[in-house]
Amino acid sequence: MRRLRHLLWLLLLGWGAAAHAQVEIAFYSKDMASTFPHAYVRLTGTDDSTGEAVDSNYGFTPVKLTPGVLFGPVKGAVESVGPAYIARSDRHFSLKLTDAQYRRVLAVVESYRNARQPSYRLNGRNCVTFVADVAMALGLSAPVVPRLMKKPKSYLQMVSQTNAALIASWPQRIAKAAQAAPPQQAAATTH
Repeated sequence: MRRLRHLLWLLLLGWGAAAHAQVEIAFYSKDMASTFPHAYVRLTGTDDSTGEAVDSNYGFTPVKLTPGVLFGPVKGAVESVGPAYIARSDRHFSLKLTDAQYRRVLAVVESYRNARQPSYRLNGRNCVTFVADVAMALGLSAPVVPRLMKKPKSYLQMVSQTNAALIASWPQRIAKAAQAAPPQQAAATTH
C-alpha cells in the first residue's frame, strides 16, 4: 500500500511538473515588409492558471506610418498579426515558459501597451526593443545594438546565437523549475 501511495505521489508530481511549461513563446521577424510589426512574439499553449488555450502574438509598432516617424516620437501601439502574416515571417527560436515567465512576458506587453504617448521612436523604442525587453524578462542576453535597431531579423539572429547554449539547455531548466515547486502547488495545478 505504501508503494502505491508513493507511486501515486510521483505521478501527481510528474503531471504537476508538466503543467509548469504549457505555454511556448516564439520570436519572429519580418524584414522589409510594408506592414508592421517587423519583430514580434507569439504565445501558444495553455494558461495553467485558467486552463484556457493561448494563441496570441504581440509586436510594437507606430499607430500610423507617416513621415513623422523619421523625425521623432510618434504614437505607438501593441498589435497582433494574423495567421498569414505569421506564415510569411521568420521564426527564430522558441522556448517553453514557466507560469512566472509567462506572466513576465505579459507584463512587458502591458508596459508597452500602457506607455505614455508618444511611445514609439524609430531609433530608440521600436519593435526591436520590444522583443529585446521580452527576451530580457526571460533571462536571455538581449542588449540593444544601435546598428541593429532597424534590422529585426539580424537582431533576433544575434540574440539566438548569443543565447545558443541557454536555449539548448532551456528544457532542463524548466524541468528543474517545475521540480522545485512545492508539492501542493504542483498537485494543485493538475486539476
